[in-house]
Amino acid sequence: MSGEAAAAAAPVQPSAHPIRTDFSRLARLAGPVVISRLGIMTMGLTDTIVTGRYSAEQLGFLALGWAATSCVLGSAMGLLSGVQIMASRAVGEGKPRLAGAALRRGLVYAFWVGIGGAIVLGYGGPRLLSVLGLKGNLAAGAAGPLIILAVSMPSFAISSATASWLEGLGRMTPPMLLMWVANGLNLGVDLVLVPGRFGLPAMGAAGAAMATFAARTFLALATGGYILWMRDARALGVFDKPARSRSIESEQRRVGYGSAASNFFEMSAFSAMNIIAGWIGPLSVAAWAVTLNVVSLVFMVPLGLSTATAVLVGQAYGASNARGLRRAAGIGFAVTAAFALAIALCVWPSAALIAPLYTSDTAAIALAAGALALSCVFYLPDALQVVVAQSLRARGDVLAPTLTHLTSYVAIMLPLAYVFAIPLHWGLTGIVVAVTVASYISASLLLGRFWMLSRRD
Repeated sequence: MSGEAAAAAAPVQPSAHPIRTDFSRLARLAGPVVISRLGIMTMGLTDTIVTGRYSAEQLGFLALGWAATSCVLGSAMGLLSGVQIMASRAVGEGKPRLAGAALRRGLVYAFWVGIGGAIVLGYGGPRLLSVLGLKGNLAAGAAGPLIILAVSMPSFAISSATASWLEGLGRMTPPMLLMWVANGLNLGVDLVLVPGRFGLPAMGAAGAAMATFAARTFLALATGGYILWMRDARALGVFDKPARSRSIESEQRRVGYGSAASNFFEMSAFSAMNIIAGWIGPLSVAAWAVTLNVVSLVFMVPLGLSTATAVLVGQAYGASNARGLRRAAGIGFAVTAAFALAIALCVWPSAALIAPLYTSDTAAIALAAGALALSCVFYLPDALQVVVAQSLRARGDVLAPTLTHLTSYVAIMLPLAYVFAIPLHWGLTGIVVAVTVASYISASLLLGRFWMLSRRD
């Protein structure tokens, strides 16, 4: 076990205060995950800023291309989560060679998931955009970036599988560092291809998509290369052909089904917000892209806290320690709420300063600044719902989070956003209000479910 994994799993000392101990373990677990996930969002942030400062119209094209791919990306990550779990289980059982088998199965699975995602996005994405009735040339302009992002799906899936495998072994630092190296590569390609430098033509949104393609390819090659050069690669069974076992193969696939379903429902609903913004107009698409990028960047911290909280809750649940489970969850929920409130109080008065970082278009800046300020209202429930959902899964309740996300974000948020934005003519404000309503409903239902199960305990 690596130093990181050993520190996270260190036993509680009898003399240590349980709350202080759980808080310390939460911080150690969440830190590397948060930094790595922030790297993922920074890549999208870089694309958005470089493209937005080049052209607000091109930013709208890029936003729609990303919207069409996000639900497929989230589903792929969920489907591949079995690599991480099976690798961790193998090490915990004292059978490290089975971890290599999980990786090899995961890589084959990742390849086909990536190919399938590329076909779905490359063939169906542009056709879907063309029939949605988007204003102006939004559909035609988004088709190019979308196809480039589709071609990068196999690289994305393979890099996700390899990074998840390392995290399953408790080796958080290598994928974290490689992610930030990829960010440097992404920025360099953005600065050359988006505005056009060194004699190359300006590619706008397509150039940003090419930068993402380059970064994903680098991550797939670099993470795979790191694994091959690990000193204990042979001991972990990386080079061993795994014995065929249909039951284990099926189990590894089933592990990610619940997570993939939740990701699909939530990300598809948020992607649909871009479509509704497109029905309003091109500037609304650009302003919503700015708002959603800031919200997603903030969301990476609760996402890391959700992973850490779930580990502590899962350990207490496995030990049948009801008091420890409530304490671990309470600490995770409290830290998440404190962070969400603090960041909301920072973003709200700074909205007019943040928006110009993304675009120089004055009309888009005005729209984005208003939406950014209003979005601060849903930071708290949005952060809490992901942490509570992961805590419920950690204690064996997999179905409730999936049904809650389906109800809140698909059945409620989507129709509300359309009604508020189009028939009621609230525009972008209507989209933000709909997201706020859905987030409070989701957080309330999940917290109620957790409280009910805790009372049973």
